[in-house]
Amino acid sequence: MKLEVELGTVVTLHFALVLEDGDVIDSNFEAEPATFTVGDGNLLPGFETTLMGLVNGDEREFTIPPGDAFGQHNPQNVQRVDRSNFDQKELEVGAMFSFQNGDGELPGVIVEFEDDEVMVDFNHPLAGKNIIFQVKIMNITPQSLH
Repeated sequence: MKLEVELGTVVTLHFALVLEDGDVIDSNFEAEPATFTVGDGNLLPGFETTLMGLVNGDEREFTIPPGDAFGQHNPQNVQRVDRSNFDQKELEVGAMFSFQNGDGELPGVIVEFEDDEVMVDFNHPLAGKNIIFQVKIMNITPQSLH
């Protein structure tokens, strides 16, 4: 009986995250495969769920909707920031900045700016997008008994 991907199994795989327009966000098909334990939090649950039941050698492609990937785009995460918070004279739309918040740093992307205000989008850059998740299972081992 072939071992299937399930909670607690250690999975080694090649993967790619691709946008619907074909833009590759991340891929390790040309590099060493990644290894993780299912359920350890290294992979978003929406991606882990698609792997359940796969066996060694399986190659699959899944479309992960925003709610199971990086979240829906939330208009409330687009905020006005006083331009005096930016020491740069030149600002450009699409530029990413890190802002300090209570828990550390929060990345934001400039979506528009005026003389005294800057509109910053604090959504994850992949929020609201379907992600095509390509996987090839290289190895599955049972959870090690520690």
